[in-house]
Amino acid sequence: QVQLQESGGGLVQAGKSLRLSCVASGSISGFDAMEWHRQAPGMRRELVTRITSSGITYYDDSVKGRFTIARDNAKNTVYLQMNSLKPDDTGDYYCYALRNGRYDSWGRGTQVTVSS
Repeated sequence: QVQLQESGGGLVQAGKSLRLSCVASGSISGFDAMEWHRQAPGMRRELVTRITSSGITYYDDSVKGRFTIARDNAKNTVYLQMNSLKPDDTGDYYCYALRNGRYDSWGRGTQVTVSS
């Protein structure tokens, strides 16, 4: 099973940017889609963005226009560029890999804190 490792989280001020990375221990080209999920303190985990194997993207309305997901199959890495960060973006961010409509792998998360 492919292992996923997130990194790039940290503490930033509102309005600033962060780039998260999700590095896989093996090839990600075989996955149907890669996703980023977010879990805010005391809240359930929710889907933030998705990129399919063909490059089609989906963004939750709360991040549309501010976040960009990208995948580099050659590096087995998925990125999440987060711009114009808001305090509501605070949470733990998790990378997920989907295959045949099911979650195949997910990471342990990276923490993002946005101060006002």
